[in-house]
Amino acid sequence: MTATTEKSTAELVRELTEQLKHLARTEATLAVRELKGKAKHAGLGIGIAGAGGLFAFYGGAVLVAAAVLLLALVLPAWGAALIVAGALFAVAGVAILLARKQLRQSAPVPSPALESAKEDIQAVKHDIQAAKEAHR
Repeated sequence: MTATTEKSTAELVRELTEQLKHLARTEATLAVRELKGKAKHAGLGIGIAGAGGLFAFYGGAVLVAAAVLLLALVLPAWGAALIVAGALFAVAGVAILLARKQLRQSAPVPSPALESAKEDIQAVKHDIQAAKEAHR
């Protein structure tokens, strides 16, 4: 036997299979971690949206009555009601915008992990092609 031994095709295929299994497990683990992070943002966004809805509800129930009664002392009642309603909708709008920001960060596609997997597949294809050409 010489100092440089060549592996048989069966050994190369076995090693390739093992490496592909390891690569697939690693990519799956990365994708799961990424999705967990996105799910966290989604949960936070949903919680903020719920808080915004709760503030809108309680604000509509309590502040409308108090503010309208207060403003009705200096304005017609209908004018006071419109001013208070506008303020409540502004608070609800801010909460919805915050929720929207969080939900956009939770897009379900694990893009960095997906790109990494595509790069790994291309590298494996290149290595297989190189191995075929080397054995010719």
